[in-house]
Amino acid sequence: MDLLDDYLSGVRARGAVFCSTVSVPPWGMRFTDPAPLTLSAMLRGDAWLVPDAGEPVELPRGGIALVRTRSPYTVADHPDSRPRVRVDGDDRCTLVDDPAEKGRNWRVTGRTVGETAGSATDLLVTAGYRVGGDLCRPLLDALPPLAIVRPDPGLSALLDLIAAEVKHDEPGQQVVLDRFLDLLLVRALRTWFARPGATPPPGYRALADPDIGHVLRRLHEEPARPWTVGSLAAEAGMSRTAFARRFSALVGRPPLTYLTDWRMTLAADRLRAPGATVTAVAKEVGYADGFAFSTAFKRVRGTSPSAHRAGALGA
Repeated sequence: MDLLDDYLSGVRARGAVFCSTVSVPPWGMRFTDPAPLTLSAMLRGDAWLVPDAGEPVELPRGGIALVRTRSPYTVADHPDSRPRVRVDGDDRCTLVDDPAEKGRNWRVTGRTVGETAGSATDLLVTAGYRVGGDLCRPLLDALPPLAIVRPDPGLSALLDLIAAEVKHDEPGQQVVLDRFLDLLLVRALRTWFARPGATPPPGYRALADPDIGHVLRRLHEEPARPWTVGSLAAEAGMSRTAFARRFSALVGRPPLTYLTDWRMTLAADRLRAPGATVTAVAKEVGYADGFAFSTAFKRVRGTSPSAHRAGALGA
């Protein structure tokens, strides 16, 4: 396990989160209540993302959009095209008014909306991720409201597989598409964070370092272990001083500060679970008693574990 594995553990495409648009221009989809994270891939044709506030952004064929805004927006073949389909907060696609035009037959069936004819030129695939908890927060915070991943040869083969799968309704298709979309999300995130000037989550780039990357994986595998700078340096095969200096330079914070921050992120997520207690969560993340844990949690998160749990249950 590494930090991206953990961040994505609560981000999965499951059930009715998938929608595809098959059409010929002009077309448009209006997202009225976007998910906390939405992925849109343009498999055929070109599109534009048009936010309610801001300038339109082009989504070319083979491009992927990672959308983190909760404000309504439109995806269309042209910035001026009228939305013909509305996607609500439950990922339901509905036709807007009566979009029927001469020579066109729009429909909404299952996960597909668009033309009934086989001559459609454009294909857009969208997945809304109803992320919950705190584990994915560092990942979401590292993304801008709209990230456009440009066409990349490393993504084209996967996009071709998705395009082939959505051609016909087949048994087990939802499971297949969910897994494809999960894989596409990971590959798109890798491509985005590999860009020059990108700001990935803390520690992300340090994973490429053989020694520090190994330590980060160990921290995420066993966060409750009583780690010290000395034991972490031993894992890296380095002296304490050299390890602390190198870890801080690559990760952006000292080793034990990173560990405490990650433990508190885990704890914040665990406290949301039904029946969770402060004492039990404290032990899960490496604290012998609830008092020491509560002190650390309040220092890092700005609120007590009990108040955080009460707020999460009341949300």
